[in-house]
Parts: sequence; C-alpha cells; structure tokens
Amino acid sequence: MEKSLLPSIPAKRYFTIGEVSDLCGVKPHVLRYWEQEFTQLRPMKRRGNRRYYQHHEVLMIRRIRDLLYDQGFTISGARNKLQELVQSERERRRLSSDSVDDTSLPDEDGLDLETVDGEVSDEQELASPFHVDDQAMHILRKELLQIRELLSETV
Repeated sequence: MEKSLLPSIPAKRYFTIGEVSDLCGVKPHVLRYWEQEFTQLRPMKRRGNRRYYQHHEVLMIRRIRDLLYDQGFTISGARNKLQELVQSERERRRLSSDSVDDTSLPDEDGLDLETVDGEVSDEQELASPFHVDDQAMHILRKELLQIRELLSETV
C-alpha cells in the first residue's frame, strides 16, 4: 500500500490500535511489536492494557512504515534514521530560536501567503506535532509587536 493511499488522519485526540492499524496500513500485532523496537513509540495504556495513540504517534507510525516498507530500511536502520530526524529537528529549532530578533522579521510586502498557509509535511509534523513554520511565526510576532505598540500609544 502506498503512502498516498493511506486515509487522512481525523481530528481526534486518541486513537485505538484498530483505528491506527487502518490509518497506517499495518496490522495491530505489528504495532505492538514496533512499540518494543522503537522507544519513541509509547501509546498511553488504560484499563486492560488498551492502547490509545495520539496524533503524533500515528504520524510516527506512518514514518516508520515508510522507512521499513517503502524505503527498505531494516528495523535498526529505521530506528537510527528516526533518531537522526529528531536530533536534526531539535538542532534546527535551537538555531532558529537563537537567531530570532526584531531585525530578522520579514517585510509585510515580501510575504508569500501560500507558504504561510501551506500544509506541513508528515516528516515535519512527526518531528514536532505542534510545528509552526518559521515565516508564519515571524509574521505573528511582527503583528503582536505592532499591536503592543498601538496599545502603548493609547495609554
């Protein structure tokens, strides 16, 4: 089953193992096995050891599935690749947070709104389920600074 044939993930907080199985095209026993192999995959367990997966875990399972089934990685290779992705995302966030200041804000006239409203890829969302693209964050910050300036003028 190709990645493009996987159904979209509904806007829910928790998913059962059966729902995740359908959403990711992987049998439930494979999901339970992957929990043992990938330390990042830790669904919440409730009564009777029932597993409840969150959105970011569903995305991670799709990424694992892609690495193993579509790209041909071994389990250990996929595990290493996931760790690399997480580390590079942390480094990217650290560098972008260090370099954000008022002078680095983009001009309003030079913005491409399509990139601001564009979709976040599964890989980006896997690394951070609450990903906001840097340009959107700069726009928001600039607007907030303008609002603060306007409010300080009226006081």
